[in-house]
Amino acid sequence: MKYTIAAATAALAGLASARHCQNLTVEVDVSARNGRFNQSTPQTNVDVTNFILNLAQQGKNYSANVLEGYQTVSGKYHIAATYCQPDSGPAKTVQLLTHGIGFDRSYWDLPYANYNYSYVAEAVDTYKYSTFSWDRLGIAQSQHGEAVNEIQALLEVDALRALTQDLRKGGIWGVPCGFDKVVHVGHSFGSEHTYALTAMYPTISDGIALTGFSQNGSFIPYFAFGGNFISARNVSGLAKYNYPAGYLAAGDISAVQTNFFAPDSFDPAVLNIAYTTGQPVTVGELLTIGGETGSINHFKGPTFIITGERDLPYCGGNCLAPPTGYSSIPAAAIQFFPNATNPTAVVVPGAGHGLNLEYSHPFTYGKINDYFVQNGVGPNA
Repeated sequence: MKYTIAAATAALAGLASARHCQNLTVEVDVSARNGRFNQSTPQTNVDVTNFILNLAQQGKNYSANVLEGYQTVSGKYHIAATYCQPDSGPAKTVQLLTHGIGFDRSYWDLPYANYNYSYVAEAVDTYKYSTFSWDRLGIAQSQHGEAVNEIQALLEVDALRALTQDLRKGGIWGVPCGFDKVVHVGHSFGSEHTYALTAMYPTISDGIALTGFSQNGSFIPYFAFGGNFISARNVSGLAKYNYPAGYLAAGDISAVQTNFFAPDSFDPAVLNIAYTTGQPVTVGELLTIGGETGSINHFKGPTFIITGERDLPYCGGNCLAPPTGYSSIPAAAIQFFPNATNPTAVVVPGAGHGLNLEYSHPFTYGKINDYFVQNGVGPNA
């Protein structure tokens, strides 16, 4: 791997306890067994809607129907990332943060209201962790690619593997050390990546937090229809990224509200930020999202799941309507971690899917970080 600093160290103004952050560009070698799909690349908004209607049709597995085979996709890709550490210097444990669909790495460090919503501020300034957030491969400032058969879930998971291994051993230019421990925090699609990573490599992580997550994929069509997706090339705010055809974005602000916010749980200004800074999803990602969590995960470390009560894509809007024998839909996911240490599931009262963006975010952040500390993966454990 090769690494370059894309921007100099930036002290974040206005914070009582200033953390130190660097924006980085990281070159990673990745390889994945991608699906090869007989799916044309949507060129127009009509094409996009036709694709969504096919993808989310009840009673059919569209991804399987258009799958022709598999192919290895490999190469060097550039990843945009941000590393942060406390005033006192790097912690022994770094949190590797992976965002979900509709966002980039700023999901973890929202500057609104003097960084009041920032997960990074909580993890670094309050708990004294180091953090490393990244734009998923294909998204925002990370390297883009062909949208159907290249930018897919498992290629992104392998990028996460590469970043994890180099954070542990050191050598990333701009990150001052290697880390004794790496814990993974994902949101939504980023949680699925974290699940897939630790299922494939059960010893690669020291602890995981899956936010906006359950093992129930039957509600993903709600998200597909709720997003009112259109071609990202038709969204003026995304023009600077020059996305190719096959990248799909939320069609309006109401679509973002539907998919990420629970009623009466948010500041309308934050909804506006989520819409105006929102990022797209590729056709390939949507075709492969269902395959990441299909296997039992034999990860042995601390495992924490936290999901909003009104989460749409993973609970159909009601996480407290669980399968028989479980306290919630997210709690049912614990059965897929038979070897985990103290597996725990928490439902955030009244919250939707976009946990970092809602009034309840202090509850969410405290639960995640307290869980890590109490389970042996604190910042200097």
